[in-house]
Amino acid sequence: MPDTTPLTPMTPHAAISAFSYLRAVQADAVDAAREFAGAEPRMPGLLVDVAERIVVPVTALPGPGAGEPCEDAFALEALGRVFVASLRIWAQPGPDAAEGIARAVIDFAAQFLTEDHEDVADTLRHLEAVGVGQALDARPAPTGAHPVRLTAV
Repeated sequence: MPDTTPLTPMTPHAAISAFSYLRAVQADAVDAAREFAGAEPRMPGLLVDVAERIVVPVTALPGPGAGEPCEDAFALEALGRVFVASLRIWAQPGPDAAEGIARAVIDFAAQFLTEDHEDVADTLRHLEAVGVGQALDARPAPTGAHPVRLTAV
């Protein structure tokens, strides 16, 4: 039976850090990726949190209005859970796992979320905007705080 527990919202800082790292890895910007990873020792875990927010909606069983799901839908949902669980296990050794996890998330985005005419970098920017927006909605900035700016790579 799938886990239906809602995900705890990421903080805006965590979402920005994770997506900055993802975009740096995707762009092969080694120095930038190293800098982002060095600034956030929890990077592997943050990347798994991002992966879960991307993978679960894509692989989830259709909602009640969609009719009875077919066998392929159950297989896809199970595959999504296995993928996220594998990334979570992979993240346990520490910060050195970040690049491999990032590449797996980027490959997933490229294979499942990027259309033929799109660049995966555009897909990652869109996912970042959605992720940071959700984080900001869950944790609004204090009155008088400076607006959040996304890092360009």
